[in-house]
Amino acid sequence: MRLFWRVFWLNTLVGAVATVLLMVGPWTVSVPIRLTEALVLATGLAVMLAANAALLWWGLAPLGRLARLMATVDLLRPGQRLPVTGSGEIAALIDTFNQMLRRLEAERGTSAARALSAQEDERRRVARELHDEIGQSLTALLLDLKRVTDTAPPQVRRDLRNAQEMTRESLDEVRRIARRLRPDVLEDLGLASALAALAAQFDTHTTLRVRRQVQHGLPPLDPQVELVLYRVAQEALTNAARHSGAASVVLDLRADGDRCVLLRVEDDGEGLGGAPEGAGIRGMRERALLAGGALDLRTGPAGGTRLDLRVPTVHASLAGADRPVEERP
Repeated sequence: MRLFWRVFWLNTLVGAVATVLLMVGPWTVSVPIRLTEALVLATGLAVMLAANAALLWWGLAPLGRLARLMATVDLLRPGQRLPVTGSGEIAALIDTFNQMLRRLEAERGTSAARALSAQEDERRRVARELHDEIGQSLTALLLDLKRVTDTAPPQVRRDLRNAQEMTRESLDEVRRIARRLRPDVLEDLGLASALAALAAQFDTHTTLRVRRQVQHGLPPLDPQVELVLYRVAQEALTNAARHSGAASVVLDLRADGDRCVLLRVEDDGEGLGGAPEGAGIRGMRERALLAGGALDLRTGPAGGTRLDLRVPTVHASLAGADRPVEERP
């Protein structure tokens, strides 16, 4: 009811002002009414309605801002809040909505962390089964084929060698898939080496030319943060290879200020083109939130797509942030 009384008193104020002006002003109404008097009354009514509309617009403007934010809010872009303006129930409504956004962002982050953790566990399990089961079976088959080829008649050796080559290619493909599912190099040698291996993999198996730039002296990051950076780089390169029509991609990892690390993936393809974000991009945003970072996707200066992922680091300063950048083709 408080909103009702707010509107009521605004209308009362306009009506009271109009009444006082009629009482003290030099206006009279005769019977029958004259044209000039009708014009004065019509003008007064228009002014009163305009004043009433302006006051209502001012009084209810916070509700309009709240409605626009409710229609466009995205939990994958955290921090969207409205300033608490107005008074009474309008301010309380805006504050309650802001608190709801904080709670939903926290719950979304927690559920996303659990989901991504389960996804990584499943990736490890599948990669292990590919390596231990299918990989070993193909290796045994390759050895058997070699043994049979050495003792086979000359007329069938050619076919057996072709079968050997196909088995060897299948084994390499299984190992490549297993490495994509579970980046052992990330756990064993660190993020820089993992990104180097990732770039080499795309150079070898796609038409992309990946140029990587990794800054020396980056601080040690949490393993979960390193995994987020690696997976986002992997997804960004995959999107560039599949959808952008790009010929080259720059993969850049460097310090960004004193408390952040910046991962940038920029291609020379067709750009975003106003297409809606798919599951891959939303997955990258969820991973960015998991690491406490922010992902920005836009059209690059050359017309391609630029992806920036800024992830905070727990270190107060980044050692070696002013050292030269290592650039390799």
